[in-house]
Amino acid sequence: MENMLEEARKIINEVDREMAELFVKRMRAAEMVYQHKKKYGLPILDQARENAVIEKNVELIKDEVLKEYYIDYIKNTMSVSRAYQYRLQSGLRIAYSGVEGAFAHIAAGRIFPESNRISCRDFKEAYDSVVNGENDAVVLPIENSYAGEVGQTMDLIFSGSLFINGIYELEIHQNLLGVEGATVDDIKKVISHPQALSQCHDYIERKQLETVEANNTAFAARNVAEAKDKSIGAIASVETAEIYGLKVLEMNINKSGENTTRFAVLSRVRASSPSLFNSVLMFTVKHEAGSLATAISIIGKYGFNMTALRSRPLKKHSWQYYFYIEIDGSTDTDKGKQMLDELSKVCDELKVVGTFGSHVEI
Repeated sequence: MENMLEEARKIINEVDREMAELFVKRMRAAEMVYQHKKKYGLPILDQARENAVIEKNVELIKDEVLKEYYIDYIKNTMSVSRAYQYRLQSGLRIAYSGVEGAFAHIAAGRIFPESNRISCRDFKEAYDSVVNGENDAVVLPIENSYAGEVGQTMDLIFSGSLFINGIYELEIHQNLLGVEGATVDDIKKVISHPQALSQCHDYIERKQLETVEANNTAFAARNVAEAKDKSIGAIASVETAEIYGLKVLEMNINKSGENTTRFAVLSRVRASSPSLFNSVLMFTVKHEAGSLATAISIIGKYGFNMTALRSRPLKKHSWQYYFYIEIDGSTDTDKGKQMLDELSKVCDELKVVGTFGSHVEI
């Protein structure tokens, strides 16, 4: 019996030595994965990829009882790899428009939890900071479920050189904030971004509040905190209240309970990965009858389903437009390349501006 115990300990010691070497080898590979994600502006956690790894690797274990334990083992291993990548990420610079507490600031923090979030004055400054190499990626809003597309972001993407490598959804909750000691009845004036004021129009009318517009909700909260006036409130997020030392007087005052903003992550290089299976195209068509219909029919001809289609005016030509399209599928496939080749014959300008994964709420 003693010999059996010694034999078992000998095996475990040998395996532990091998596993230590393999652990270091795996973590070096995790570093390489992180460098790839940093280059393309991708988040650390890719749940679809992790699920695929578990599903594939569990088949290597034939013992049905041990399979259950192996799943826990591989999940823990990937968790350790993520923790290491988050540590490496602490030097990543993510640009956003606004000040600390703005919804873009919140979105950037949820997508890149350990990154350095860099505040910029406006969308263009944030975008250009990545083009110029000052920052690694930028998080910008592209669409709100209540207010529609964000035209300035669309224009920057169309005219610029950055690529969309991720699209994420942040549910927006607007709240009435005030200084310490204030009550709902004390508030006579509210400050916020025009969209936030519009979203809370019914509440504002019911309370008969005066409104003042601000560049964004975080600016509004900061102004209220600095004013120290119990009669002035801000409409902004709970996170903003915490940052600027304000009190949440009333929660979820926006009239639509479903208020979501889609944020795009943009970087200098377009990512290509099996987990990024949606594509974004932008194009202009020839100024001829039926040209848009022809372009759309080409997309359908190759089996690509359009999930979004928007138009924006071309600044350099009156009454002409460019189009933004999201499709299910990758343009890197043979069908995708054939589609792009045929589209290029009917489009004056055509570019693939990005690829992104499945629907992700942050």
